[in-house]
Formats: sequence, C-alpha cells, structure tokens
Amino acid sequence: MTARGRRAALPSNDHSRPDYVSPEGLLVSHYNRAGRVKHYDFGTLPVAEPMQLSLAALFAARCVPARWSAHTTSTGIWFCVQGFARFIAEQQHPPRDLDGLSVDLLKRWRQHTVKNSPYRVVHATMALLRDDARLQVGPVADELLRRVKIPTSGTQSYSEAEFTQITRTAKQMFRSALRRIDRNAEHLRRWRNGEFIADSQDWTFGEVLDCLASTGSVTPYIYTAPNGRKQLASRYVAVLRENNVQVPWYLLLFPSRLEIAALGVLLMAEFGWNLSVIDRLRVPRASSDPGPRPTYRIELHKPRRGSGNHHETRNVTDDGASSPGRLISHALHATRFARTLVDLEAPGTDRLLVWHNSTPSRPRLDHDRQPPVGSFAFGITSAAALEWGQSIGLSGSPFRRGRRTVVALNRRQPSQHSQNSHDRDYALVDKRVHHEAVEVIAGGAEDAAAHARKAVLQAELRNAPTAGDVPTVTADCAGFDSSPYPRSDGSCGASFLLCLGCTNAHIHPGHHPRLAHLHHALSNLRSVMPPTTWIADWGDAHARLEHLKHSLGESIWNHALSRVSADDRGLIKHLLMGNLET
Repeated sequence: MTARGRRAALPSNDHSRPDYVSPEGLLVSHYNRAGRVKHYDFGTLPVAEPMQLSLAALFAARCVPARWSAHTTSTGIWFCVQGFARFIAEQQHPPRDLDGLSVDLLKRWRQHTVKNSPYRVVHATMALLRDDARLQVGPVADELLRRVKIPTSGTQSYSEAEFTQITRTAKQMFRSALRRIDRNAEHLRRWRNGEFIADSQDWTFGEVLDCLASTGSVTPYIYTAPNGRKQLASRYVAVLRENNVQVPWYLLLFPSRLEIAALGVLLMAEFGWNLSVIDRLRVPRASSDPGPRPTYRIELHKPRRGSGNHHETRNVTDDGASSPGRLISHALHATRFARTLVDLEAPGTDRLLVWHNSTPSRPRLDHDRQPPVGSFAFGITSAAALEWGQSIGLSGSPFRRGRRTVVALNRRQPSQHSQNSHDRDYALVDKRVHHEAVEVIAGGAEDAAAHARKAVLQAELRNAPTAGDVPTVTADCAGFDSSPYPRSDGSCGASFLLCLGCTNAHIHPGHHPRLAHLHHALSNLRSVMPPTTWIADWGDAHARLEHLKHSLGESIWNHALSRVSADDRGLIKHLLMGNLET
C-alpha cells in the first residue's frame, strides 16, 4: 500500500514463483541461486510410471531455494535416483510404486550400492525416500532410518617436505606472473606518458599493451591467414619476439588459468580455506584510509553451512612481506587489469580470481559457476586444480590434502567447521598427526604418572599402631631417619601433609577421624579460594585423602567423621594455618 492507502503498482516483470514440475508431473525444473534452470526427466527412469511420479514429486519438493540452491546438489541426487531406479528395474518382480518397497528389497539395494558406490549415495537416497508420507511408519520406515556407517577418510596430509615443495612451486609460478604483469604495466605507463619514439619497437609494443588493457584482446592487429586461421600480424609478432615475450600475447597483462590455480594454493596454505571458498572469493575491500599498511575485509561464502551461516568476514593486514595481507595485495595487483575490464563490461561482478580464457567460445556445462565475461573467466574449477597438481608431478588436486595439512597440523584448530568435525575428520584420522603425537602423548603420560606418584596415597594402611613408629599429625612414621625428602642434617624435610605420600608412613584406625576432618576442611577451602591457588596449595593432599576415602569405603569414612574430637579439630586447624611447620 502507498502512504495514502492506495494499492501499490506491481513490478513490470513476472515475479511469480516458477513451476518446478511439468503438468504431467515427470519433468522437474531446478533453478539455482543465479536463476539458471536445469531439467530432469523422470520419464526416462526404467521403473513403472507411478514410481516415476512419486520420485519426481519427492525430488521437486527439494528443488526450492530453501533446500537446493545449486545444480551440483540436484545433479548428485539425480544420479542417486537413477541408480536406485536401475536396481528396482532389475528385480524379478519390481514394485510399481514406493509403497511396494519391502525391507528385504531395501536391504539388498543397500548392500549392492555400498559395494559399488560411495556411502553418500545410500545416505542421500534413503533421505529422499524418507520424505514420502507412505514410508514414514512401519518396518520399511525403520529400515530407511538405519544408520549408514561413514567410512574413515582415506585422505592424508602431505609430509613437511612435500607441502614445502608444493607451496614453493606455487610461489614461483604466481610471482613469475606478477613480475610479468608489473613489468608490462610499467612499459604501458611509459607508453601512455609518451616516453617512446613513435613507430619504434618499444612504441609498437606499448601500442599492443594499450589495446590489450583497453579491450582484453588485440583484435585490430589480427588477420585471417589463407588457411583460415587467425594470426597476429607479423609486425607485432616480431616486436613480441624482440621483447623476449615467452607467453602468449593475451597473458601480457593477465594471469592464466594455472597461475590463478597457483594463487589459490597459496591462499589455501596461508588461510586454510577450502577450494569452494577460494573459488568464490570476492574482491577484498581495504580500509577507508589504508595508508602504508592496508587492512582488507574479506568476505567468505561457505555454501555447506546451514541457513544463516553461509557468510563470514575476515580482516587481514598487509604488515610486510611475510604477512597474510601481503598475499592479498599481490592478488589484487596481479588481477587489476582483468578486473577493470570485467567491471566495464559487467559492473558488479566483483570476483577476485579472474583469468584470461584462451577458449571463451567453449560451451559452459556448470551453470552454478559465475559465467565468463568476454574473454575472462573466474575462480578455480576442480579440473584446473587437477591439471595444476599434475603439472607439478602430483597425482591429483593439491587442495584437499593441502587443506588437511594446514588445518590438522599447522593450525591444530578448527577452520570453517566445528571442533567435533575438526577432531573426527581431520586430526584423529591423519597418520602424520598420529606420528607427531607420539612424543607428546608419551610426555603427557610420563607427567601424568609422575603426578600420580606424587598425588596418590603412598602410606601403608594398618589395622593397629606399630611398635616403634613415631606419631605425626597425619600418620605414624616408621623411618624418620630414612626419609625420601631428607634435610642436610639427615632428618625428614617433608611437611605433615606429605606424610600421606611417603612409603614410610603408617595409617591405622586411630588416624581416620583426623584425616576425615582434614578432607572435609580442604573441601570447604575449595569453595572459597581461587581454583588455581587451591590446586597449587591443597590439590595433592586432597587427592591422597580421596584415595584413602575410596580405599576405606563410605561406611568407615562416615563413621570416622562422627568420631572427630576437639583435639583432632585443633590439630587440623593449626596444620592448615601453618603453625606446625618448621
């Protein structure tokens, strides 16, 4: 409604909700977050039409922005549905609809699928089937709720030498691109300032650079050869040869696909981000008054997090050559010409990782990605990551193993995931973590054993006093002259509280009331003292008394508390006040 109460005009475009299912109910359309559509024809499944319709309805119910916002998700589930339908069709008497599924059939399907496919296929298919109202009660519902064991990840971190070599190679590749772009940018600056003689080689090279920086190509200098191939004019080829240009002309001011992949490896090594986050990085914004040390605000998009947690920001400062912010400065510098041209042609694109695409006419298959703008593409595809890894001798992409190396070993703390995921999926399953933890665990065990020997009761329990023992405040001593804690004159240097941790001490029932009262007093002190202070002053003595209480039993201990005398209370009071120590 308007301010005067009149009905507001509707937008000129059609803003109605799209149809996710065709009228016949077999063709499902999924619109991703960018509004691009992909169709799935359930009529092609090798099952009866009632089951086709049921599976299509379940699938379409998830093709809404609140559930699935990427085609990669719907495509993955589509493959699961196809596998399920093929298995059903291969049965001797296949059910016509989902309500005809039996427990035995589901068990055989699960065993068949787990044997031939990743566990995720079983998990995703069962989750989809559980949405059917007919499969939410009864034995079949129980079977669909059966947990699928998640296999232990086989991905392991790189060794220190391997990871160092990978990052060193990535630095060399990216810095080479940055030096090339900066060198040519300086030549372009001088050409625009009129520092070269007209028609000289330097002037002609600057002319090429200016055309490239203004349009992203050198189309005015390209002709069609008799064989039909497009070639750069020989004059400019000669100029490039004279300037010792080792790269194609279109990379003079722009990074290549693999050079951007190398930058992604450096971002992964520096910040611990995964490939999906790096792929979608937006241009970081520097503070309003950056000065010599700019601080960048980096927006991270994390599609796998739950609703409301997809976005996060980080602030990094360029404090020098070894700072994380310096890598962001270099990334902005290397892509500045490409980002300028993209912004002119498609304002608001705002992507950091931009590279010159040598084959812009190749059709795109992944409609979840940012579409190319002219001759420029964005981000790092899985294929580019794989190609980069293979180009340096790796068997695959460096991102998954590299991130595990950074998160599980170098950082030892969660990054974009919970502490539980960090422990379960990164630290506890990594063999290098196991190996490097051996010394830490051994040292901790030794410390724990030493503390146990120090804090656990060592005095001997007896049923009656022993002749010749010397009474102390907390026990009777059988070896005053052979103390484990001797003074310089040979006498015992231990405090009366430490008698409980001495093998020369004997405890008999006459000591029980006094020691029970001491335990009660130390427990009261714990409630009024700072925890660190109480642990340092009374923690060991309390632990020994807890051991004694457990050894004697609850009934004996309670009986001892009922027999505490005034003399016992007085001695314990003086002991705690330090009046009995010499």
